[in-house]
Amino acid sequence: MHPILFHLGPFPVHAYGAMIALAFLSGLWTATLRARHENISGETIGDVTLWIMIGTILGARAVYVATYWQDEFAGQPLSEIFAIWHGGLVFYGGLIGAIVAGAIYLRWKKLPMWKIADVLAPSIALGSVFGRIGCLLNGCCYGRACELPWAITFPADNPLHPPTTPVHPTEIYDALLNLGLYFFLAWLFRRKKFDGQIFATYLICYAVTRSFVEYFRGDYTNVHYHFGLTPAQLVSVPIFITGLGLAAILSRRAPVK
Repeated sequence: MHPILFHLGPFPVHAYGAMIALAFLSGLWTATLRARHENISGETIGDVTLWIMIGTILGARAVYVATYWQDEFAGQPLSEIFAIWHGGLVFYGGLIGAIVAGAIYLRWKKLPMWKIADVLAPSIALGSVFGRIGCLLNGCCYGRACELPWAITFPADNPLHPPTTPVHPTEIYDALLNLGLYFFLAWLFRRKKFDGQIFATYLICYAVTRSFVEYFRGDYTNVHYHFGLTPAQLVSVPIFITGLGLAAILSRRAPVK
């Protein structure tokens, strides 16, 4: 809809990049506030967030490039792989990259992994709200044809060439569901019964909400579907199972005091 927010002299400020920056800043701020209840310093949250940010961007971009190689990158200059300001970050790739990077750092520093995972989990959902707003402004992750009153239409000059006919506002669907998930997890955080409960709940809930939104997506071609499912729906299955498994295993440990 509006891929470039404004210009600072000759330099354009891309909406997608600005929203990703807001996603990390909002996540860091809310996680720092939440960490006080676990007697975890804001400095610790800041350090692990830096690692998570790097892992998120690398994982999200790597999965996007692998998924859309033939559509967007084959035959293009190598520099296009790194042009994330144009959009092109796969959330699940970012989530996996963030988990790996965060786990490495927490193990290295011998910090309480599941306590910190619980602190961060609601902030992941909040960051996703800004990420999806970025997708809407950028013109990516759009929905399939829609005749409902809330359908949206992208301008014809959008560089990503989404449909110019009314489509489902899937970016808004996802943003609203993530906002609701954030408030639910923040509420549950103060009532958790074991360390890791909030993170496991996030995995379970996000897998369900993401699979629901994917049903309305219209930016996939037939080559991206497997067994009638989108890539994100396929990944949602092991994410959902992982969340259930973590909840079952961690609930057997010592309860929160």
